[in-house]
Amino acid sequence: MKSTQTYWNPLDTSHSGQWKAVDGSNGNILELTIAEDPITGDYTRLTQFKNGYSTECFGAKSHDYPEEIFIVSGRVYDQAFEQWLETGTYASRPPGEVHGPFIADGDVLIMEMSFPSQSIHNN
Repeated sequence: MKSTQTYWNPLDTSHSGQWKAVDGSNGNILELTIAEDPITGDYTRLTQFKNGYSTECFGAKSHDYPEEIFIVSGRVYDQAFEQWLETGTYASRPPGEVHGPFIADGDVLIMEMSFPSQSIHNN
């Protein structure tokens, strides 16, 4: 069962120590997993991009499972789709869909819901 913390504000400064820098980003991308199922691997995560940061060094990405993203604030350019993902944008990515690299215009906050339990390799 997916772990949760009921009624908390992960953006409150009292939780700033829980955010982890993404390896290879020099602190320009921070992540905070806010719910996770230890059995299936399904998770919900918040990701912060610093203004101007490009994920070019990571290249484009794809996963063998579906994921959903919601741009909470800011905007990020998705080079795979040649489009800006603005505040309020929702995307449902099927397994294998290529996305990124990304360029942040301003500070960006993204909520990601990923479903490794639905991997195309699990079938």
